[in-house]
Amino acid sequence: MNQAVTPQTQAIVVDEIFPHAPALIWKVLTSGELIGRWLMAPQGFEAVVGSHFTFQTTPAGQWDGIIHCEVLEVVPNERLSYAWLGGHEGNDGYGSKLETVVTFTLSQTDAGTRLRLVHEGFVLPKNDTAYRNMSEGWKKVVSKLDTVVTETASTPTLH
Repeated sequence: MNQAVTPQTQAIVVDEIFPHAPALIWKVLTSGELIGRWLMAPQGFEAVVGSHFTFQTTPAGQWDGIIHCEVLEVVPNERLSYAWLGGHEGNDGYGSKLETVVTFTLSQTDAGTRLRLVHEGFVLPKNDTAYRNMSEGWKKVVSKLDTVVTETASTPTLH
C-alpha cells in the first residue's frame, strides 16, 4: 500500500519568566526601535494585524536575506504573532525556503511575566539547518530581550 508521506514539522519553544510587568515586555516586543536592539532592525513594523514588515539577514545562494513578515495577531500585553517567511526553494541548508510563524505569549506570574516564544512550522528535513541555528539563536535573542527590558525599565525617558 502506498501512503502519502506527510512532512514532519518542528517548533522551537523558549519559555522564560522575567521580573517585569507584561506591559513593559510588550513595549519591547512592539517598538521597532527596541526590536532592533534584541533581534534585528525591522523595516516597516507596526503592531497592527495585517501589516507587513521585513528583517534583513545574511543572504545565501539565491536568497537575498530578506525575511518577509506579516502581523497575524495582536492582543496587547498578551500575544503577538507574525508570519516569518524567508529563504529560497533553490537553496539547501542555510537559506532554504522557510514558511513559519513566530508567537510571543505573555502571562502574569507571581514572579513577574512568563514569556513563551514559539517559532513553528519548520519542515524537516528541509529546514534542519534553520531549525538548529534558530533554536540556539532564539535563546540568545530572549536573553538580549531581557537586557533591553531591564534597560528600558531603568530609563523612564525612553519611549
